[in-house]
Order: sequence, then C-alpha cells, then structure tokens
Amino acid sequence: MLQTPSGGDGDGAAAAAADTGLMSIGAVLNVLREEFPEVTISKIRFLESEGLVEPRRTPSGYRKFSAGDVERLGHVLRMQRDHYLPLKVIREHLAAMERGEAVPLPALSRPGDGEDPAESVPDTPAAARIGRGRLLAAAGVDEQRLAEWESYGLLVPVGDGVYDAEAVTVAGLLTELGRYGIEPRHLRAMKAAAEREAGLVEQVVAPLRRHRNPQTRAHAEDRTKELASLTVKLHAALVRSALGVRLP
Repeated sequence: MLQTPSGGDGDGAAAAAADTGLMSIGAVLNVLREEFPEVTISKIRFLESEGLVEPRRTPSGYRKFSAGDVERLGHVLRMQRDHYLPLKVIREHLAAMERGEAVPLPALSRPGDGEDPAESVPDTPAAARIGRGRLLAAAGVDEQRLAEWESYGLLVPVGDGVYDAEAVTVAGLLTELGRYGIEPRHLRAMKAAAEREAGLVEQVVAPLRRHRNPQTRAHAEDRTKELASLTVKLHAALVRSALGVRLP
C-alpha cells in the first residue's frame, strides 16, 4: 500500500474510507477538502482519466472509492501542490512505490540555488510561485497553448516568467474543458465573473487591511479565504441550479 507523505492528513482520509467502506465521489471530495480546499469533483475525474486512480464502478456506472484510492489521491494532490510535479513523473513515482522502491520526492527549490529565479519555488505557501517551464510540464501543454490562454487573460504571470501556484490548477481545468470542445474564447465571461467576485471580496476585507491594529490586519487574510470559499461554493451551486443537475 502507498504510504502517505509526512505533513498531510492522508491517514485520516484512509481511516474515513475504511470506516464507511467504499465511498462515493462526493464523500471522497469532502474528505480531501480537509487538506485540499480547492479540489473539485472535476479534478478527481481528471486524475482518474489520467490513470492516476482507478475506482470501482457499480452496475449503474457510479464510482466507488476505497481507502487506498483516497490515500492515493491525497498523495497525488500533495505532489502537485508541494512539488509541482507533472503527471507523468507522478505516475512513474507511484509505480515505483508500488514496486516497493524508495523514491525520494524532489525538494522545493529556492532562489540562489544556482537555478533560474523564474524556475524557483519559494517554500512559503502564501508566496508559492512556479516558473514557466514547470507550469508547461505540470499542465502537459506547449508554449503555443499557454500563450493562447494568456491572450485571453485566463493565465497571467505575476512576474517575468513566473506564475502563482494556482496557475497549475487553472491550466489543468482549461485542458480538461478543452477536451469537451470548450475553447479559451468561450471562457472570457467566466474570467470576468471571477474578477468581479474577487473585487467584491476585496471590497469587504479592505477596511480590515487598513486597520491600525496589526491583529486585525492579520485577520484580513483569514477572512479573505473564508469569503473566497463561500463565493466558489455559491458559484458552483448557481451553475448546478441553472443546468438542473446534481453531481454524484
């Protein structure tokens, strides 16, 4: 069985699955969100389509995940989040672990280690950055595709050839949507809506950030995360309501 890397909640996830038997994709989502708040059902399906997890299927086609599946998903998400590894490397790493080989994960690089600063990743989560080359590798796309995303404002560098860590998630979702024929030009309205939602959150937390009390200013970051989570959930619920669908 795969061993969950230190620093995560994989043991709790596996225990939850063991206690309840096989889990639906919705139950798995709830377990994973304890450590990965931004994970979505689409992300889990994407990882399945890439062969990184193979849940069982009921006769009616519903996915059922075991404790090992949940542990494996947590391991994959952690390698993406903490090490920015492309899916091909993650797949090879998992295969080596299943063969019983001890395969160390690469350490996060830092500026000044002899690496191009644009390719370095600080070890401070709040300031996580990823270089253009690593983003291309993680997303599995070429320069032309990335340039197209940038031309529509779907991905925007925060510096010279440097992106925030969330760019990996955005690139993965853009790739998955592209498989359904949804092109970057179709997503401009979604980008504009996201910017409006972000502007609303900024408007709410701005007074906290300007406050004289350092503790109040520090609280602004927590409030921003809370509001961001709520707006994402509301947006998803509104889309489901508009389509008249319920996700499994």
